[in-house]
Amino acid sequence: MTGRTGSPAPPLHALFQQRFPGDDALLRLARLRFEQAGLAAEVHPGSPDDLGRLLPFTPDGARAPTVHLPRGIDLLRPPDRDAVAEYARRFGAVVSGFVVHDRPDMPGRLDELEAAAAELSGELVDAGSARLFVEYAAGVRLAEFVEMGARLAGVERVGLCIDTGHVGIREARRCFARARGDLGIDLAELRPDDPRLPDLVDDVQAAVTAALPAVLGLIRDLARQGKPVHYHLHDGHPLIPGLSDHFGFLNRLPVPFPSQGRRSLDPLYGATGLASIVTTARHAHAPGQVSFTLEIHQVDGRLPLRDAAVLFRHWRDVTNAERTDAWLAVLAEHGELVAALGQLGGAP
Repeated sequence: MTGRTGSPAPPLHALFQQRFPGDDALLRLARLRFEQAGLAAEVHPGSPDDLGRLLPFTPDGARAPTVHLPRGIDLLRPPDRDAVAEYARRFGAVVSGFVVHDRPDMPGRLDELEAAAAELSGELVDAGSARLFVEYAAGVRLAEFVEMGARLAGVERVGLCIDTGHVGIREARRCFARARGDLGIDLAELRPDDPRLPDLVDDVQAAVTAALPAVLGLIRDLARQGKPVHYHLHDGHPLIPGLSDHFGFLNRLPVPFPSQGRRSLDPLYGATGLASIVTTARHAHAPGQVSFTLEIHQVDGRLPLRDAAVLFRHWRDVTNAERTDAWLAVLAEHGELVAALGQLGGAP
């Protein structure tokens, strides 16, 4: 598709949740920072009642929130479809979209997936204007995910969500397995302090660089289907222990040895990769068919509460408030990065 310079910037959401113990003052802090940054919310409720409690805290003056439904929901199971339908009936008029994870068996059950999506599309049409997005999370082959999108092409309100972290980690692992199958190890088994890493670092980083072209190719493939696509934006590295993604795009991976003149490794994307993802999506999709969420939640640190201290006058220890403010500052910083890309325009 041709570029669309001058079209309105796509809606930008960010993760909106209470990440640390405390009371509702933390949600009021999040609302304040989101409104200051011009960010819309993506909330992660545990139930419809929980969503009803969270929505009044989401920011005014921005696009209606998106809702990431519980990760255990499987659209191929009737009880889970009933649960999604309840969310749609209760909130489809006040949110912009719902997100559910895909499942590893979906590519082999496309008829069932299409029928389930059509059933839920009817619920969404009756309820309001919200859409449902099936997120890349189970690690299926990218060609299989594209085929899932093709089967959903005729379903009015159901489409796909590209998660940059999930796609990138999975593709890096596949690339490493192809290049170093002789080792018999998964890339994710290595750690920054692994004694084998200095000898393998070039192979590791070559695999990491496979993430960006894989994501850009997936963007273009899905855009050609002509359906709206939602994006979860976050970075990471397959060698990070535990959860290897959901980091910001300005993080590098520290290692205890020099590599390319630094004692740290490039992440999957970095700021330049974020620029490529956002501009490619903006130019590949027709106006109004793309939205983004900054799904960044691995942030450490504390910040003084400054103008928000009044929200916590009843707290004796503001540690968790300052930790929340540090996380919210990272979201705002990335919001500025994405907004700057929109101002630059131009071809990807």
